[in-house]
Amino acid sequence: MISMTTKQIAPYGSWRSPITADALLAGSIGLGAVQNSGEDVFWLEARPAEKGRNVLVHRQPDGTVRDVTPAPFNVRTRVHEYGGGAFLVTADGVYFSNFSDQQVYVQGVGQEPQRLTNRPDCRFADFVLDQPRQRLIAVGERHHSEAKEPENFLAAISLENGEVTTIATVHDFYSSPRLSPDGQKLAWITWDHPHMPWDATQLWLADIDQAGNLSNLKIIAGQAGNESIHEPQWSPDGSLYFVGDRTDWWNLYRYHKGEVDNVFPLDAEFAYPHWVFGLRSYTFVDTDTILCTFTQDGAWQLGKLKPSRKQLSILGLPYSNYSSLCSDGKTLWFIGSGPTTSSAVVALAVEAQETEILKVASDFTLDPAYLAQPQAISFSGDDGQTAHAWYYPPTNGDFRGPSDALPPLLVKSHGGPTAAAGNSLSLKIQYWTSRGFAYVDVNYGGSTGYGRDYRQRLNGQWGIVDVADCVNAARYLADQGLVDGEQLAISGGSAGGYTTLAALTFHNVFKAGASYYGVSDLTALATDTHKFEARYLDGLIGPYPERKDLYERRSPVNHADQLTCPVIFFQGLEDKVVPPNQTEMMVQALKAKGIKVEYVAFPEEQHGFRMAANIKKALESELAFYGEVFGFTPAKN
Repeated sequence: MISMTTKQIAPYGSWRSPITADALLAGSIGLGAVQNSGEDVFWLEARPAEKGRNVLVHRQPDGTVRDVTPAPFNVRTRVHEYGGGAFLVTADGVYFSNFSDQQVYVQGVGQEPQRLTNRPDCRFADFVLDQPRQRLIAVGERHHSEAKEPENFLAAISLENGEVTTIATVHDFYSSPRLSPDGQKLAWITWDHPHMPWDATQLWLADIDQAGNLSNLKIIAGQAGNESIHEPQWSPDGSLYFVGDRTDWWNLYRYHKGEVDNVFPLDAEFAYPHWVFGLRSYTFVDTDTILCTFTQDGAWQLGKLKPSRKQLSILGLPYSNYSSLCSDGKTLWFIGSGPTTSSAVVALAVEAQETEILKVASDFTLDPAYLAQPQAISFSGDDGQTAHAWYYPPTNGDFRGPSDALPPLLVKSHGGPTAAAGNSLSLKIQYWTSRGFAYVDVNYGGSTGYGRDYRQRLNGQWGIVDVADCVNAARYLADQGLVDGEQLAISGGSAGGYTTLAALTFHNVFKAGASYYGVSDLTALATDTHKFEARYLDGLIGPYPERKDLYERRSPVNHADQLTCPVIFFQGLEDKVVPPNQTEMMVQALKAKGIKVEYVAFPEEQHGFRMAANIKKALESELAFYGEVFGFTPAKN
């Protein structure tokens, strides 16, 4: 590593870095949704170089890796708009939802995909094979042109002719149909407006007769309407497990012989918020061995749980984030990442405790001299509670800032807002820190990973608590002498974009900001969004239109006269979650005031950017924008 005495002195923000947008994206993919069939393992790769196409990849036991789904097939569902659970692996082949037509396709080993369903009015996700009855059971979403919102239901899809039959439809939302090992029982989750799945869900259980009909339906958890239940799974012995937060924390529970018990009480979260289908935070090795991931203080660990002994042992792997766990009893497969390691598909030999990397998300190798290490920080919120964040100092092996200057700070407000910032390696974060920015990723009140009470800090307080925590994170770092209090910027996407705009509008702490497909008009969001989030704001703000006053009071677009600093906006023009008019109203309001504003629109993008050229343009445009505002010239590299 180059010593401090030989480093070049250059203004913060102007440092030359090997982490360019091109290098960041070259060979970079998104990894997700690992499944296995015996010793064969499959995963999804989201490829920016192929305009974000999601490709199903298969690794055979001999190590051979091949693409399963050929172009132009894109394995992605739009159920709930956010999707997830887009494919199912079986011994005979795969079933998947194709993005362009949202139909289910079947693909036998070595064969081309064949369309199974012919229901252009329907979307499907979260598949399970009902082999005895030769059908798939899935979550369906029916879109009627004359209906106010789509209808969600449990669907049975015939493997013979693709005919779709509704087997359950009373509730607003369905998720996680799971068939018992003997094929005689079905478990699933429901919830209804105005709740979100992290607020209140119900776990159902029913018998299935030979004809495939459900009978003896009963709720086995969530009867009181104040518990969030996720991830039902059947153990090899036929017991039903699930994750619930009746003790404030998402712990693992078992339903057996009519009784529910907490498998291992712990002040930790054993699940993620249910934004997408197909999440798996635990899996069975055998009847009395569960491999599970859980988080405490913002970092995830992997554990081996013995339910009969109430014993949890920690597996010391070099990761701080785990997802999509699956196992054949001998090997655990998962997606893992850590502070110094990019996301990867990992195989763990359970007995030998040896790991093998099957696929990495990025081919980019980062010299440790340019790697900013995340530091957990805590600070007081306006409501007197402790808030949390990950802080990254500016780090570059070749440069240091002037001795009489402090670095600019970029505050990141994560999306959701019911989500969380982790400490896994993010080359996008390192893009900033290696150029001389300090960076803080805020887990404001409402974030997951700190218990139900912490999540509920945001109830009725969106635009208040989250904004205050981001402001206080910046002030805390400035007070500590770590950053320049006159060069504070904030950036966020989607719900994080709203927090960004609210912070810029209602506070005078930040000198610049970047909104990625951010909400500016809460009233428009309440009246023009998709079904999954149609009543989300009831909990975050208040019922609409009864509390229209709150929506108007907290909407940045209504108070653009209070925003006095430069802002850059990024927006996909095909976004159905936060429609472009949200951004365009704010841009016009700022232009009318003469505030420095830039608007970067991407015609083919939706909610979140997937195309390499667009991701590059957004990064470089944001950096150049801050350079103009803070008075530095970004390095040309």
